[in-house]
Amino acid sequence: MAKAEIKMPEDFMLKVSKLAEKTDMIIPKVLEEGGNVVLDKVKDHLSAVIGSGTKEKSRSTGELERSLGLSPAMQNRDGNWDVKIGFAEPRSDGDSNAKIANILEYGRSGQPPKPFLKPAKSQSKNACIETMKTKLQEEVDGI
Repeated sequence: MAKAEIKMPEDFMLKVSKLAEKTDMIIPKVLEEGGNVVLDKVKDHLSAVIGSGTKEKSRSTGELERSLGLSPAMQNRDGNWDVKIGFAEPRSDGDSNAKIANILEYGRSGQPPKPFLKPAKSQSKNACIETMKTKLQEEVDGI
């Protein structure tokens, strides 16, 4: 059987080993950068749908918009890294921000849906990926 031996350049091997050591620092930065792109798009869409197309004057207090945020990057129980965009709880009136957002997104009897999450997700996907690629390249180049 033939045997082939390939030697990698020393500087490349050094970078790869440093990258492996710093993965736990790099991944959260990259994910949060991408998450902020999606968060901005969700905020824009949410602002556009709140109070639009209502028969009566809007009673919005702005609390739903203020409660929207991004979680820090963390590992889940499967060992995968993720960030989440969601609403802080509870509201000052005791109701749930997630419930109000769900009603807004999907509607209810007598209230048509005003989707803001799904369109924001699909519209920000490519920009999010590009932002994360750029951030990852910055982090790798900084090693």
